[in-house]
Amino acid sequence: MSRHLERIHSPHDVRSLDAQARVELCQELREQILRTVSEHGGHLGASLGVVELTVALHTVFESPRDRLVWDVGHQAYAHKLLTGRADRFDTIRQHGGLSGFLRRSESPHDVFGAGHASTAISAALGMAQARDLRGERHAVVAIVGDGALTGGLAYEGLNNAGMLGSDLIVVMNDNSMSISPNVGALSRYLTRLRADPAYAQMKRDIERLMGLVPVLGHRVTRVVERVKDGLRHVLVPGAFFEALGFRYLGPIDGYDMTEMIQVLKNAREMGGPVLVHVVTEKGRGYGPAVSAPDRLHGGGPFDLATGRAKAPATATPSFSQVMAETLCRLARTDRRIVAITAAMADGTGLSRFREEHPSRFFDVGIAEEHAVTFAAGLASQGMRPVVGIYSTFMQRAYDQVIHDVGIQRLPVLFCLDRAGLAGEDGATHHGSFDLTYMNAIPGLVVAAPRDARTLSALMETALAHDGPMVIRYPKAPAGRIGPQPEGPLPIGKGEMLRPGRDAALIAVGAMVPVAEAAADLLAARNIFASVVDVRFLKPLDCDLILEATRDVPVVVTIEEGAITGGLGARVAMLLGTLGVERRLRLLGLPDHFIEHGRREELLEEAGLTPAAVAQAVGELAGAAMDAS
Repeated sequence: MSRHLERIHSPHDVRSLDAQARVELCQELREQILRTVSEHGGHLGASLGVVELTVALHTVFESPRDRLVWDVGHQAYAHKLLTGRADRFDTIRQHGGLSGFLRRSESPHDVFGAGHASTAISAALGMAQARDLRGERHAVVAIVGDGALTGGLAYEGLNNAGMLGSDLIVVMNDNSMSISPNVGALSRYLTRLRADPAYAQMKRDIERLMGLVPVLGHRVTRVVERVKDGLRHVLVPGAFFEALGFRYLGPIDGYDMTEMIQVLKNAREMGGPVLVHVVTEKGRGYGPAVSAPDRLHGGGPFDLATGRAKAPATATPSFSQVMAETLCRLARTDRRIVAITAAMADGTGLSRFREEHPSRFFDVGIAEEHAVTFAAGLASQGMRPVVGIYSTFMQRAYDQVIHDVGIQRLPVLFCLDRAGLAGEDGATHHGSFDLTYMNAIPGLVVAAPRDARTLSALMETALAHDGPMVIRYPKAPAGRIGPQPEGPLPIGKGEMLRPGRDAALIAVGAMVPVAEAAADLLAARNIFASVVDVRFLKPLDCDLILEATRDVPVVVTIEEGAITGGLGARVAMLLGTLGVERRLRLLGLPDHFIEHGRREELLEEAGLTPAAVAQAVGELAGAAMDAS
């Protein structure tokens, strides 16, 4: 087979291919994606599913002159390969390499950065309006997965686009699978369309028959139009989107490139808002990804022959697993406990709760705002909802946390997974800001466990607390709970893990073990540091901090979160308010967006390793000794 991909340097080269060459190119793209993701990890299923669609888009539209706006980026690997990045594709999601998502700084063909779902339609509509205001002529196309249509922002964009009437094409990639199986009424509607090939024929028949009805005066004309409209809304699959002001085309086969190319050309010529419904299959061309789309949605390296992960599952439970184990245990005796996730049942560990307590498990789709207010409604009626969401996605529901939970002091527990540095997914997925933004909400308890035992105890604390609480933890091993869990902890009370005369290390969450290891390194240099696990950022254990800092010249705070407004800022404010003068260093995530890479690499870059902490303390201690 001729190697087409090595001769593709831009989308212009795609447009010069004939039909057979495009088919061969699709096979090469799949092979390249599979090789790279099997070696380095990444998002596999969605990108395999849209290879033909991507080639068709770049055949019809002239990127970057025509704007192709991809939702999320899970589905954009073939797009990267066709837009001048094939020679660097093997660096994807690695430190210093290509991003796994869309980035404006990476390529002019990435016209809008995206790491969260449901944004493409709104962004594309903004681009279309900017085009019209400037008097320019080019196409704007949003490529949106059906899972993204469970997010409210997508409907806001659709509604506004239909009202404005701008030339805008929305391509709905309907693969019936987001990260967790799609849920809700729209998913069921699309499933019916996929399952019933008679829809398209019925639409053609209705239009043909209505065209044969003779027009006998205005009254008959109006009757006929009403009949046509009524039949269309009952029988035509695009009625939902047409009601929003879109011309609907589809559903069409996402692997018939000849049809797709023609339909996309038609959509371009129509003008106004047009929705093209393309049916694809997640994991297309790779059996293990087709049969297990959730497992091979995204992850680490795997064996290409079997689809099994190369790295064996660690024997040490993760924080996510410990959370799920504790929640299931507590729910066995407390039937008020319910679990909620926003299309992340597996990622948050809540799939275990779903299996054990199915009637008390709710997956609301990619709809974080709804998840929070839904939980508030449950809590207002005496239930104890636990909302499991990635830290970065909770940012989307901040208003709901304040207004619907915080002000009403409702007992909702937020378990924020992937807090801190989330690794290879990069800036859009790092949970850098939760300590800061949750810390600002009055009455909200904010806690972070250092290990499995503390996490289990904090969950018991939260579910016994008559108010809202946040527990945040990283994507990392947590250790084992042990035979005797701690049980509920007093809210706002930290723990002195070791005393010290030369420095105080005040840490929270996953940085507590780092502080302990740093204290060991310092002790070898005859610098003796106390280690404090504050456990709660809010309320802060001020008495413990003052005790730990009373007789030491050096204070260092350590947190895996943004320094601005976090633990360090709280400690500095406390000491400054009381007039306590110490050599103070705040260690945390710097005030810029952090790139992608392995969590260990990023922690080292941020200075959050035991060696880096020990060095910072040593420098301050040496300066303190010189000053004295």
